[in-house]
Amino acid sequence: MPQTSPQAAVLTELEPVVAENLDRHIRMAKEWHPHDYVPWDEGRNFAFLGGEDWSPEQSRLDATAKAAMFVNLLTEDNLPSYHREIATRFGRDGAWGQWVGRWTAEEGRHGIALRDYLVVTRGVDPVELERARMDYMTTGYDSGDKSPLEAVAYVSFQELATRVSHRNTGRATGDPVADKLLARIATDENLHMIFYRNLVTAAFDIDPDETMKAVATEVMNFEMPGANMANFRKNSTIIAKAGIYDLRLHHDEVVAPILRTWKVFDRSDFGPEGEQARERLAEFLTGLDAQATRFVESRERMRARMAAKGETPVQV
Repeated sequence: MPQTSPQAAVLTELEPVVAENLDRHIRMAKEWHPHDYVPWDEGRNFAFLGGEDWSPEQSRLDATAKAAMFVNLLTEDNLPSYHREIATRFGRDGAWGQWVGRWTAEEGRHGIALRDYLVVTRGVDPVELERARMDYMTTGYDSGDKSPLEAVAYVSFQELATRVSHRNTGRATGDPVADKLLARIATDENLHMIFYRNLVTAAFDIDPDETMKAVATEVMNFEMPGANMANFRKNSTIIAKAGIYDLRLHHDEVVAPILRTWKVFDRSDFGPEGEQARERLAEFLTGLDAQATRFVESRERMRARMAAKGETPVQV
């Protein structure tokens, strides 16, 4: 990591803030265990051990819940790639390194719990799931050439987006066990978001222009880490039509609240570059809001047509 760049300098200045927020995170985080959220008494052997292999009627999940759980789990599965991304940008020494380790350990629980739940309850085809895991992890995740400050800005939004997605997926399953599990995972994601959001808050005070540029870049180019997953577009459409995660939620429950916390549109300490970045961001958000409105209106028309035919549209 070049120590001469302005953003690298900001990262160095953030070290005490990282230490403070790591301590805060550890105080706030509650211990939990993946095995507590899995209905083990529903489990039974598959054909390899003399039991019965998976078939669709064994799942209690509808097509929408299956798609959402599948995407959520595969996204969590790519943890080795994510660890490499943040360890490369933030380093493995000092408070930054301690955070990278803690974050990785906490995220590891999510994939364990989701997979155990799905396999034990036969929620999805385990063969399809394993093949998809092999494919996605082999491909890996590469965030490109994000600077360290851009990476911190990105994960602020991404962690909150993941929280919203997990929480709404739990509701969409119609299963109290899955709902509790995903609510527990969502709580972790929210604490992760607060950690990163607090760092960006401090970064705005250290170097407003560089931070504003990083935030604008990440909002305008945002995509979830699973975007290169096989069938991601198809599954994302199913998820959006159900209201689990869509453009309206992304604008209203992810981007807007974080920008308000950072007081992006109230600050008066930007130079020319920061001001230009803020103007670009404002223009982008206007377009995103309009696009979200069109999507919701289209979805409502679709639901009305389905209701007129006596069909039940899936929604959260």
